[in-house]
Amino acid sequence: MSSRPATDDVPAAHLHRTIYVVMVLLAVWLVLSVWGFFGGHGYTGLALMVVSLFVMVAVGLPYKLWRIGAKARGRRPPERPGSLADWLGGDFDTWPGRIRAKDAAIEVLLPIAAVAIGMSVFAMVLLLDTA
Repeated sequence: MSSRPATDDVPAAHLHRTIYVVMVLLAVWLVLSVWGFFGGHGYTGLALMVVSLFVMVAVGLPYKLWRIGAKARGRRPPERPGSLADWLGGDFDTWPGRIRAKDAAIEVLLPIAAVAIGMSVFAMVLLLDTA
């Protein structure tokens, strides 16, 4: 459990929009890194297009489903969400319990960031090795 005292504040039930934007940018970074590492070797272009399509579907499908669900419920997304700093300063509600929103953002972004950065390092090493 957390060592922070319990507050009467209502924890966030959803991630901030900026977190989703960062996730999409990291996915694009990953695709570009994969192209930089594997691209240009025979027939790998076709396989890379398939991988790029999978990433596009993995990013685009949840977004479209969210938009369809919001429209079906008759709700429009809020025009001005609260600031990211305010969201990070609060709590986030998860199934096992309440955690700090900052920790939730790190737990969500860390896997895709690690893969994107790692693939970029592989691509740079390959580029330096072939130069």
